[in-house]
Amino acid sequence: MEDMNTPSLRQLPTLFLQAALMATATILALVLVTKYVAPIPLSVSQTSTEKSSAFSATGHSTVSTIPDKVEITLGVSLKENDIQRAQSRANEVINKINTDLQNLGVSKDNIKTQNYSIYPNYDYQTGGQRLIGYSVDISIVVSLTDFEKLNTVVDLATQAGANQVSGIQFTLSEDKERQVKAQAREEAIEDAKQTAQELARLAGMRLGKVVNVVEEPTSSVPVPYLAAESVARGAGGGAPTNIEPGSTNYSYTVTVSYETL
Repeated sequence: MEDMNTPSLRQLPTLFLQAALMATATILALVLVTKYVAPIPLSVSQTSTEKSSAFSATGHSTVSTIPDKVEITLGVSLKENDIQRAQSRANEVINKINTDLQNLGVSKDNIKTQNYSIYPNYDYQTGGQRLIGYSVDISIVVSLTDFEKLNTVVDLATQAGANQVSGIQFTLSEDKERQVKAQAREEAIEDAKQTAQELARLAGMRLGKVVNVVEEPTSSVPVPYLAAESVARGAGGGAPTNIEPGSTNYSYTVTVSYETL
């Protein structure tokens, strides 16, 4: 007996035709929806790479300026057979120097003791170790911002008995160094920018934004001119001291890097 739910052989072509028509209608509907309504969203994994390059140029600047601060070392070195006499003479010289400098208008805060040493002297020529006396060395450091007093300071010290004048260092105060540094930095960066623009133009390149800056500050310390007469002054010479500060150069080197377009 034939099952009522099972299609007969005569019905098979009709069923196949209906299935084909339904499939065709479905495909046509998808095409119409995609074309006239909205595309069907598809999930796509995408990886993008970004090419990055940099163009660098170096700029230089040098700012010449006059130092506004100086430090000078003044001292006395004495030898005596008796240690107390050596100390007494050396202290007398240093105290006289301190008093004269303060009378000149140098603040006590700008006068500091750098060295105070006492050591024995021996004679080894007799084949043994024979004590023959003592040496006392005392030195002070004087800081000045008024350079008109510098030469007078040296003269007063040598007149008081100082036999050591050394360590004359001209420098920049913190405020002035900050100002000079800012000026040198600005000029170096401007020089680097102009160099970069010129090189890029010649090479047919387009520059983007600045991506990095590297700076290298350098400064030269002036060497003071101490006249030969000034050196002789400490040894009994009569010529006035003449120390000139000269000028100091503060230099900057800056490398500026751009991204290229």
